[in-house]
Amino acid sequence: MAAPGNAEQTQLQAMEEEEDAGVEEREMESDEEEGMGVENSEDEEEESEEDDKENEAEIQRLEEQLSINAFDYNCHVDLIKLLKQEGELLRLRKARQKMSELFPLTEEIWLDWLKDEIRLSEEDSNREKVYELFERAAKDYICPDIWLEYAQYSIGGMGSPGGIDKVRSIFERAVTAVGLHMTKGQTLWEAYREFENAVLSTVQPPPGRIPSREEQELLNTQLERIHTLFRRQLAIPLMDMETTYAEYEEWSEKGVPDTVVHLYRKALQQNEKCKSHEEALLVAEPPKLAEYQAYIDFELKEGDPARIQIMFERALAENCLVPDMWTKYATYLDRQLKIKDLVLSTHERAVRNCPWTMSLWKSYIQALERHGADHQSVSDVFEKALNAGFIQATDYVEIWQAYLDYLRRRVDFSKESSKELEELRAAFSRSLDYLKQDVEERFGESGDPSCVIMQIWARIEAHHCKNMQKARELWDNIMTKGNAKYANMWLEYYNLERAYGDMTHCRKALHRAVQCTSDYPEHVCEVLLTFERVEGTLEDWDTAVQKTETRLNRVNEQRAKAAAKETNMTRHEEEKMEQRRKAKADKKAQKKSQKSSRGGEKRKAEQDEYQEDWNEKSAPKRQKGNGDSNTDEYMETDTGLFGRNAPSGNKAAPGGAKHAQQGGGAQRHNDDQPELRDESCSVFISNLAYTLEDPEAKLEALFERCGPVKQVRLVSGNRGNFRGYGYVQFESAVSVAEALKLDRTEVGGRPMFVSPCVDKNKNPEFKVFKYHTSMEKHKIFISGLPFSCTKEQLEEICKNHGTIREVRLVTYRSGKPKGLAYVEFADEAQASQAVLKLDGIEVEGNKISVAISNPPRRNLMDKPGASRPTGETMPRQVYGSRGRGRTQLSLLPRSLHRQAAGKVENGTAADQAPPSTDGAAANAAGEPRSLSNSDFAKMLLNK
Repeated sequence: MAAPGNAEQTQLQAMEEEEDAGVEEREMESDEEEGMGVENSEDEEEESEEDDKENEAEIQRLEEQLSINAFDYNCHVDLIKLLKQEGELLRLRKARQKMSELFPLTEEIWLDWLKDEIRLSEEDSNREKVYELFERAAKDYICPDIWLEYAQYSIGGMGSPGGIDKVRSIFERAVTAVGLHMTKGQTLWEAYREFENAVLSTVQPPPGRIPSREEQELLNTQLERIHTLFRRQLAIPLMDMETTYAEYEEWSEKGVPDTVVHLYRKALQQNEKCKSHEEALLVAEPPKLAEYQAYIDFELKEGDPARIQIMFERALAENCLVPDMWTKYATYLDRQLKIKDLVLSTHERAVRNCPWTMSLWKSYIQALERHGADHQSVSDVFEKALNAGFIQATDYVEIWQAYLDYLRRRVDFSKESSKELEELRAAFSRSLDYLKQDVEERFGESGDPSCVIMQIWARIEAHHCKNMQKARELWDNIMTKGNAKYANMWLEYYNLERAYGDMTHCRKALHRAVQCTSDYPEHVCEVLLTFERVEGTLEDWDTAVQKTETRLNRVNEQRAKAAAKETNMTRHEEEKMEQRRKAKADKKAQKKSQKSSRGGEKRKAEQDEYQEDWNEKSAPKRQKGNGDSNTDEYMETDTGLFGRNAPSGNKAAPGGAKHAQQGGGAQRHNDDQPELRDESCSVFISNLAYTLEDPEAKLEALFERCGPVKQVRLVSGNRGNFRGYGYVQFESAVSVAEALKLDRTEVGGRPMFVSPCVDKNKNPEFKVFKYHTSMEKHKIFISGLPFSCTKEQLEEICKNHGTIREVRLVTYRSGKPKGLAYVEFADEAQASQAVLKLDGIEVEGNKISVAISNPPRRNLMDKPGASRPTGETMPRQVYGSRGRGRTQLSLLPRSLHRQAAGKVENGTAADQAPPSTDGAAANAAGEPRSLSNSDFAKMLLNK
């Protein structure tokens, strides 16, 4: 035994020596590193000081901005992030406190705040403050993670007096609030069971000792608690229920009771029903509004109030800024559950999330009254509503009406005077002043042009207070606000007098109505005569007849004058239009005569020469220079005469020109032959980019799936550049219907328009393009984008706010972006959510504006290239290679002007006669000859 002991001592000494040597080496290395890192540490300190200064300056800027506008949500969030980064705990706590007073905080902000406070509260004296903070967090949103954090934190205080009971109460509240959460509820139940198992381990007697009677009772009670938790959890449809059931089977010594098995199977069936909805939520993109709505509708049909409540809470956690969802939830609670604390807390949360929605405040005031809240609470909520910042003047009128209705229901009108009645009258007076001053100053109108509030006040004074004098004063005030010309207002006043006043005032009201009414004077006169038939004397009748006849005669005279004035104005406008038309025609004729007078002598001298050239059978070509070059210059294209710069792809092959020469006439290109163009088999394509590469090949490949393509005719400009539109002709008319389905297909970053091929000369009213002029509520319009923004970047920005169907960047025909875009969402709610979240944000330094798509009404007659009615006999003007110049003269000889021009359609001469082999004979017979582009080319080249 001694030898091994010595060996162990020797080994320990060797290990200690090695360790000491290692320590010395590490100390030497650290000394070297410190010596080498002095300069680096100084640089890092300087950089950190600069960062600290920048952060402090940014913090001060954010604080100043919040002092100006305390409701800047993003500014609050940025300030909290910076303060947390700098470790300013006291300032961070104040910033969070201010934000929580104005806005409900998100789950992430609450959890960060709670974790920071938990780390700071190491002493038991501070635990109550953390508990209060948890209670505030639980009121904003029903979040399983917050409740789980709350319960776990409370476990740390279970050693204090009553600590276990407090933990149990928190767990009970947690499972009541979120225990039905299909995906996250199981975690809370498991934490509750773990806590009870921990308590069980403290009450179990040590092994081998028989417990006393009291200990056995405590043990049995604790075991029953755990059994109950298992039974409650297995009766709820949750994810992974099978694992919980297997755990219960293993834990229970007596097995699973039949009642628990029955409830478990029933919950499994319910779980299967909900599975499809949960899967839809799992794969859907936020905010998942449509999926949540479908899930809520399903639970409403099932009829379980607890499950309906948890589904609404889950939906609102992700769609807290959707007023309609809050309205549906609050309405359900008001009509079905009617639990005071739950109803009022939900209404309070609704107005905190959507303070701009008047209907939520109105429902909140009514809910407070319905559940017997004290008057001060209702008044406080109403004052908050007035400061909420509604978006239209009528909202303020409605919220005042709701509050005045509440005050009226408080009054006991059996008493002649009371505090409540005086408060009601004061509120009516204040409402009128508020609408006249505050609302009218902000919106430019009071929002109550018909004086509805004053009408209600007058009815209350007349009906409940029997104070007709006050009611008449109010109605006099109503009439002075521009309502005296409306018959319905006078009849309202007349009915009030008829019900609560006397006949004298009724007669006065009707007489005033006859004098003042301008919209329906006949009706008011008839009411007056009917009143006198029932109530009046003969003298009253005569007076009424005289007044009504006088008034109606005056009205008829005014109407006749107005009609005559309108007729004169119309005639005057027509005369002006006729004068303008004549002046325009005279100016046009004058210009035409001036143009025709220029070079008239030259044209007369050369007329015979042109006529001779016209009858020659020479080919449309000429020699260049001294005969060194023999290049054929074919002058004909789809769009006119291009000269030597005819675009590639539209020139005829040299062989074709030669064949035309040998045939004894100028033969047209196949594309210009009307017999090869069939409108019934063609579609018109447009809105393509000018810079589209190889457009003919791309379009042919795109339309081949619709059917065999016969030809693709693209329209080019004077310099041969693609104009962005053309025609696609198929072998069969059946393919046209399939081709029209490709309308708005994206080609080269722009939506291609596909429409039927229609001759606009025959159908001038036919509208080709589909242009939306109504509001597209599922689509948003974004302006102010940087030109470098791509479709992918924009889709990345918008995808967090809903399911995106299409993203389209608006560009010029040249492909240059305009800084505008349209984003189409799955439904209107997602588009509205995107507008609220994206409007005003910065993208690459540009502040963008976002709104619901509402295109302006397009005036086609003002658009360049818009179709205008033209005569069927008007030929299409053919310009030269440089387009139509300001001083360009017609090159057609005057003698040819007298020939009958054939009907022109799509740039081709219709009903062409076959080329005659003997032009002189044809002319001698006096038969008109149709002209082709080749004919004009010969005339120019042989000049």
